[in-house]
Amino acid sequence: MTHLTEKKKVTIMIAIMIAMFFSAINQTIIGVAMPRIIAKLGGMDYYIWAITIYLLTTTVASILVGKLSDIYGRKPFILAGIGFFTVGALLSGFSGNIFQLIAFRGITGFGAGIIMSTAFIAVGDLYLPREQAKWTGLMSGVFGISSVLGPLMGGYIVDHLDWHWVFWVFLPLGIVAFAIIAILFPKVPRREGEKIDYVGSVFLTVTVVSLLLAFSFAGEGPGKYAWTSWEILGLFGLTLLGLAAFIVTESKVKSPVLPLSLFKNDIVTLSNICGFLLGAGMLGVMIYAPFFIQGVKGISPSGSGYMMMPMSIVMVFATAFAGQFMTKTGKYKGMAVGGLATTAVGIMLLHLISIGTPIYLMIAFLCIIGAGLGASMPVFSLTVQNAVPLRDLGVASASAQLFRNLGNTIGIGVLGTVMSSRMATRMTDMFSGGSGDGGDYSQLPPEQTEQFAKLMNPEILLDQPKLDQMLGQMPAEVVPYARDMVDNLRVVFSDALTTTFLVAAIIMIVAVVIALFIRTIPLVSAADQAPKEKQTDAPVSKEEHVKPVYEG
Repeated sequence: MTHLTEKKKVTIMIAIMIAMFFSAINQTIIGVAMPRIIAKLGGMDYYIWAITIYLLTTTVASILVGKLSDIYGRKPFILAGIGFFTVGALLSGFSGNIFQLIAFRGITGFGAGIIMSTAFIAVGDLYLPREQAKWTGLMSGVFGISSVLGPLMGGYIVDHLDWHWVFWVFLPLGIVAFAIIAILFPKVPRREGEKIDYVGSVFLTVTVVSLLLAFSFAGEGPGKYAWTSWEILGLFGLTLLGLAAFIVTESKVKSPVLPLSLFKNDIVTLSNICGFLLGAGMLGVMIYAPFFIQGVKGISPSGSGYMMMPMSIVMVFATAFAGQFMTKTGKYKGMAVGGLATTAVGIMLLHLISIGTPIYLMIAFLCIIGAGLGASMPVFSLTVQNAVPLRDLGVASASAQLFRNLGNTIGIGVLGTVMSSRMATRMTDMFSGGSGDGGDYSQLPPEQTEQFAKLMNPEILLDQPKLDQMLGQMPAEVVPYARDMVDNLRVVFSDALTTTFLVAAIIMIVAVVIALFIRTIPLVSAADQAPKEKQTDAPVSKEEHVKPVYEG
């Protein structure tokens, strides 16, 4: 589609970004609201599954859509993605318990995976990499804008309206996005001579799903299993079997769903590893920073949204700058390394915060993270697309999305285990009287123990109105001790969360080291193809430009 007029391509890109905004805003709007939603529905022990299932189905969708869209075109898949996402969001608002929410979020995630994969693949169809850098920056900016508006709206809704509207408020935008894509996005003929790799798709899905389930189920608490349990070891074993079968299948089929030859390209491999680590580390901020703000600092969801907003604004500007910089210079490695390093520094600073940390200082640390994320997020999909022939654009883009989704889900599993393990240890110490953080609660009279038991669940810290109500219903002579317990519970929660931030920072430091080894090649531009365009009216292809890079 690179041969289309610029006006037509810009119109298509606007339609794509509307679809992306619909998907992104529905995701970011619940980030700040989820703690309160979980407090209403119950089941904090299963909270992580409301996020994990979304990422799991997103990952599965990204696996399937890459090769299929190479064969059948992008349009039918982005329309299907909007459809799945709209239905999932609608049903999520009707959830009556945490398990229904988990199931409906799974449907939503499947649609989001299709939308995001096809959107980033489509921009590669329309533009060559150097011009594409600008659009990739703008598309990443869509996430930044949704990160600004989403938390504000999510916090306002759960503070002033029924929480169901968190999922419903932007449904009309989905209908608009569907209509625009259906009208404007061009259809392309089916690529002849290619068959769908059903067997490879099944084995790859088994590999990814079993791996993600292993990391999601491992840990402590209800529904969790020890890392050395037969359930977790069995899932890891199934992962290895699925991977072996996948490798054998892909080495034999004519049109593999994920060609193994992609990973012979060191740029693709290292970029995907960095994307994996970026996805894992950034979740430590996106998920657990609102927990700290609301649960430790005692700030309302609306206030939490305002605190997260400066980070999102900085991210938007950093993303726009990164896209323009790469378009003008054709260089990307410095942006990747600098962005990841800045993110690592910001998350490490979050590790140093405590209950007494001033709000303005925490906002400053979040802004540092926003600058790093904004600079690095557009890079790795671009480097992958720039390093492969046009015929592999879909599967290469899908591989980048796959690795980032894997990083998100595995990162949640690892970071969630770190947080729950640290919290369990500190809770045991505190309530057995061994920590020195408060009184010996094991010696409380039975009638007080029953009242205090309701305050021993960290969930209560995420619903300040309910906590205030509970304290107001207690006898006056008990309230000082109850407040002392709540304060100690905040200390435990703070320690668990800051430990989680430390692990996330270490992950980002590893990403910085790997990014240093990414080989730099020029970003392909339309100017490079100008002589060819003067000689022929055929659509521009970057395959012939990229091939000499492999040889050099």
